[in-house]
Order: sequence, then C-alpha cells, then structure tokens
Amino acid sequence: MAASTRAQVISLYRTMLRESSSFPSYNYRTYAVRRVRDAFRANSKVEDPKAVARLIEEGQRTAALIQRQV
Repeated sequence: MAASTRAQVISLYRTMLRESSSFPSYNYRTYAVRRVRDAFRANSKVEDPKAVARLIEEGQRTAALIQRQV
C-alpha cells in the first residue's frame, strides 16, 4: 500500500471512529464503533490497489452516512 493510500485509510478510520463515537445513544454508539473496527480489521490484508480504492470509496460513503445520522 502506498504511503498516501495508507494515510488516506488511517484518516478515514479515525474520522469514522470519531463520528461513530458521537451517537447520543449508547447502543448505536457501541454498535457503530464495533462495525467500523471490525470492517477495517477484516480488510486490513487487502493489497490489490483497485480493491483498496473501492473500499476507500465505500468507507467514504459510510462516513457520510454516519455524519448525517449523528
């Protein structure tokens, strides 16, 4: 994974965790944080650049969804 891609992924991860931690309800908050962590762990071994780009786009859409929900 290129350095810029790695930085992008880490930034997306931190953004998603930060936004997920903003849910007022404890149940939604813990569920969202767990989902983010599990998704990033499950895809941590992906090395194909096209697959990584697709996952980043999917993550950005999910982050936007979380931001709208909070």
